[in-house]
Amino acid sequence: MSKVTSDMAISLDGFAAGPNQSLELPFGEGVLHAAVSRWMFEQPEANAEQIAAITAAKAYVMGRNMFGPGRGEWDLEWTGWWGDDPPYHAPVFVLTHHPRAALEMQGGTTFHFVTEGIEAALARAREAAGDGDVSIAGGAATVNQYLAAGLIDELRLHIVPVVLGEGERLLEGVGRLELEPLEVSGNALVTHAAYRPIR
Repeated sequence: MSKVTSDMAISLDGFAAGPNQSLELPFGEGVLHAAVSRWMFEQPEANAEQIAAITAAKAYVMGRNMFGPGRGEWDLEWTGWWGDDPPYHAPVFVLTHHPRAALEMQGGTTFHFVTEGIEAALARAREAAGDGDVSIAGGAATVNQYLAAGLIDELRLHIVPVVLGEGERLLEGVGRLELEPLEVSGNALVTHAAYRPIR
């Protein structure tokens, strides 16, 4: 059965990005980006199951901040952080307050820009995914909105052994929430923990 998932890499103290995110520092200041890169790209074979799960969804939803650093009206030259062939290879629905025409990329990724809110974006993603899963790809503020609304079926955290102390925190403003443990695994670089959110 189709479900809504979310995979988030976070520090031990719960931050999905450090402070002062920018074009030069998309993960913000601190060592989070380096720590995430180590387990995803330096030891992919040790984390192959989790990496495959992250990219297995048939449609994605993300916040504008995850798509790019800009605010306000669009810079139409900006096509995302990932180059010409983003890793999604599926429809991606970007939450924004500013309309923009769909952006078709190589490899099957098309970015659609949704101005009607989180529920409209999820409805469009579900329709695009068919029987497949939908992933709420981030960032933390977007995932927090979906958690607060009770719209995520499975939350998969990838916890790296760093402490940021500040930044964009996951689980902030989501209200009272029980997380039923589904699975835990990992290695020296990362702990993978999957939960079912229960209200």
